[in-house]
Amino acid sequence: MDGKSAAPLGAYRRHDLVRVDPAAWAAMLRQRPDLDGVPHIAGWATAGRPLILRRYFAGEARDLVPLGLPLPPADGKRRLSFAFLPDKLTLHPPVAPADARAAAPEAWQLTLDALITLGASHGLTPRPFGSLLWQAATGLTYLAATSDLDLLWPLPTQTIPAGFLVALARIADAAPMRLDGELLLSDGAGLHWRELLDAPDTGEVLAKHIDRLEMRPVAGLRGGAAA
Repeated sequence: MDGKSAAPLGAYRRHDLVRVDPAAWAAMLRQRPDLDGVPHIAGWATAGRPLILRRYFAGEARDLVPLGLPLPPADGKRRLSFAFLPDKLTLHPPVAPADARAAAPEAWQLTLDALITLGASHGLTPRPFGSLLWQAATGLTYLAATSDLDLLWPLPTQTIPAGFLVALARIADAAPMRLDGELLLSDGAGLHWRELLDAPDTGEVLAKHIDRLEMRPVAGLRGGAAA
């Protein structure tokens, strides 16, 4: 597996990208006749293409790493689910903003530049997910004229920087596409940024972890971000 060691189970978080050992992938496919003939799947691991960490399903074995893979729209946009032992996986580096920009439509370039600049002003680096991620990471066609621009914003703390959400909303209002995504707190919780922006100070927002959902009080999360 390219000489890299596997990460322990607890090291994985939602939205992490991983590569699967080709032998483990082939063994899995022998147990999945429902995937026979599905485009791109047979050679996915040998091509070095990633899968993404998803949330556990109810009752799913917690000693396995839960993974997802959406097929390109031209191939039915089917969402496939898998689970592997951690020693069959290696972390795939996040898609860099520059690589995402190179894969994005021309009409998105100014918006991406503004988002990268916004992140840099707060010490943050946005990560694509959704269609832009998969197009940049695989070279296959995932983007369409109606695609959203989905971004993850990993944070080093549990508090969103002051002014960040308002500035993000201004960019979204001027963008030619819908801008969506999550803020990823340092404990791995994912918060939908629009929900947090719109929530009252006394309210709660949904936080998504790899193994659970929970409601988080808005107080203490925004750090003045909505001011």
